[in-house]
Amino acid sequence: MPDYVMNILFCAAGFIVGGIVIGIIAFKLGVSHRKKVAESTIGSAETEAKRIMSDALNAAESKKKDILLEAKDEIHRHRNETERELKERRVDIQRQERRLQQKEETLDRKIENYEKKEETIHNKQKEIESKLKDAESLKKGQLEILERISGFTSEQAKEYLLKNLENELTHEKAVKISEIEARFKEDSEKCARELLSHAIQRCAADQVTETTVSVVPLPNDEMKGRIIGREGRNIRAIETLTGVDLIIDDTPEAITLSGFDPVRREIARIALERLISDGRIHPARIEEMVEKARHEVEATIKQEGERAVLETGLHGISQEILKLLGRLRYRTSYGQNVLNHSMEVAFLSGIMASELGIDPVIARRAGLLHDIGKAVDHEIEGSHVEIGVDIARKHKESEAVIHAIQAHHGDVEAKTVVACLVQAADAISAARPGARRENLESYIKRLEKLEEIANEFEGVEHSFAIQAGREIRIIVRPETISDDEMVILARDIAKKIEDNLDYPGQIKVNLIRENRAIDYAK
Repeated sequence: MPDYVMNILFCAAGFIVGGIVIGIIAFKLGVSHRKKVAESTIGSAETEAKRIMSDALNAAESKKKDILLEAKDEIHRHRNETERELKERRVDIQRQERRLQQKEETLDRKIENYEKKEETIHNKQKEIESKLKDAESLKKGQLEILERISGFTSEQAKEYLLKNLENELTHEKAVKISEIEARFKEDSEKCARELLSHAIQRCAADQVTETTVSVVPLPNDEMKGRIIGREGRNIRAIETLTGVDLIIDDTPEAITLSGFDPVRREIARIALERLISDGRIHPARIEEMVEKARHEVEATIKQEGERAVLETGLHGISQEILKLLGRLRYRTSYGQNVLNHSMEVAFLSGIMASELGIDPVIARRAGLLHDIGKAVDHEIEGSHVEIGVDIARKHKESEAVIHAIQAHHGDVEAKTVVACLVQAADAISAARPGARRENLESYIKRLEKLEEIANEFEGVEHSFAIQAGREIRIIVRPETISDDEMVILARDIAKKIEDNLDYPGQIKVNLIRENRAIDYAK
């Protein structure tokens, strides 16, 4: 390597070493200077800290003194308030003590008064007990005197008084019942008599009865053989096509038609009359005549239904009900034509409703339809009332009409005036003379039952059903039934008849009591 290079290297190394030494010296000088500055700063900080602590202690001591003063003032103030409250409470307690003492004194006085009163009451009780004993002994003595004078024991006298009281009450009750019944009967009978007589006069109904058996007259007895036919084929054909039995007996020149359905019986009657008039009697002709008769009867049924609705002035009746009304033309009840009866009930109900200021149309409608169930009661199970209600409900009749149908025989209680009017009109139509007929057996049974009911009561000697069952005349024993008891007995008998018998109209219960004195001149 050249020398100048070596020299340059040595010079550079010298410079580096010198710089390092200078740097170390400068570093040490800087560290020494910083140490001195830090020591100087720490000394001034300690001095300042001491000063601050001294100021803080002085301030705390001053604050402590202020707080102690405030605390003392507060304690003093609370002590004064407490003393004042204690003083007030002490005064209040003293006042209450004085009040309690006064009350105690008052209670003591009252207790003393009560003790005195109790002692007085006790003395009076002893005195009363003594007087009661004297009264009991006096009462016993008086009872003995009364028993000796009257000849009755106390039980006998009690029974005698009770019996007299019972007789007086029975008399007063009978008089009261008689007065009330007489007053109401007089008013109601007068009103009802005028109303019913007016309605009956305005309703001119026929007084006829009808039979339930159809009889076809014959021109001669030879016609019976022709009707029977060869080996009975003609009569079998008639009975098969009509559903009616032909009774050919010994009755001269007549054939009886028997059947439960009045419409079928009418069809058979018309067909048989035409066959007899025509003279040609054989199965084919019989079938033709029966068919014609059926069409004729159906047309008649429709016409009769329309006639009933037209005459009663009603509208809005369904075609099905029109047909059922027409079928009532061939239905009878106790011999009375049901269609005529229904129209009569409609007229009577409408007239009475008008007199009472009620809608007559509803009353007439209910009266006309009240027996509608009888048109099919032989085909449908149930009473004609139930069937009629179902029919009316099915064809959307009003509730007033349905209720009147349901109540016209008393199956349910009548709750409307219309229902009551239909009941009354039905009874009038059924009970008027000539309207119905009753077979002898049921008539006799009804009269016997009427007398039997009357004879069941104690004190009845004889009873007689008179005026076709419209009156029951009863002879009572005078020694058993008094005049006052007769009123009650008549009421009881009438009530039992109402509960146990079905009858049209009303039954008069007539009681008779008489005393007889019999002697003989010798």
